[in-house]
Amino acid sequence: MGGRQVLAARRLLTETLDGELTEHATVAAARAVVAELGSHERLLELVAELASGEGDPEGCAGLSYRHVLGFDKLLLIDGGPRHKLRAHVWHPSAAGPGEEDVHNHRSPLASHIVRGRLAMELYEAGADEDGIGADRYVESLADRSADWLLQPAGRARLRLTHVGQYAAGSSYALPAHTLHRAWCDTDAPTVTLFLETGAGRRRHTDVFTAAGPHPGAVPKVPLDVGGYLAALSDLAELLRSS
Repeated sequence: MGGRQVLAARRLLTETLDGELTEHATVAAARAVVAELGSHERLLELVAELASGEGDPEGCAGLSYRHVLGFDKLLLIDGGPRHKLRAHVWHPSAAGPGEEDVHNHRSPLASHIVRGRLAMELYEAGADEDGIGADRYVESLADRSADWLLQPAGRARLRLTHVGQYAAGSSYALPAHTLHRAWCDTDAPTVTLFLETGAGRRRHTDVFTAAGPHPGAVPKVPLDVGGYLAALSDLAELLRSS
């Protein structure tokens, strides 16, 4: 099932997030636990243990891939429908403002910045004529694959409500419906620990883009086990050099 760090992380996630929690309580709990697991020394020990083959490398590799927004998405702990803990490795060439789509998520989330820095913008839909015009899509997952499906849903206007920067050591958490976009804000790789909860999971997300039409489907290309373990080893080295 896993080594000491894997079992400890699974236990902490279960103890913190399981049970009947309101969305507000889920967001607060998720932020607290991702900050604890995202401390530099603890995350390095967990990643190094997973890179040695502990945990479920085959299952986690199949759910790890290069995200369309330009970062490596590596699944560390798979809690099934209850929660998933991932490492996101953002590269300096990843999408910046104006390139990444504004979107929300299926369930509450939390993220801890381990190294580097992220920038983030928050939005609300239904703005007046002074807002930003965008094409809206309803995003879901294909029935027989993990591909993203994007269904056009008309035009919309968005209003920018918040701009922030998150440096190493800081955390944030968002309810599922919160519209946002984030990007690597430095010229060096950024590592974040990302926690997806299963609370009140929605069947789709909303995606808004001003960059032109999207294809109807965007494939996910999962890593094989060798590629997954190599990516974890690279991440461990990156963390050691921080």
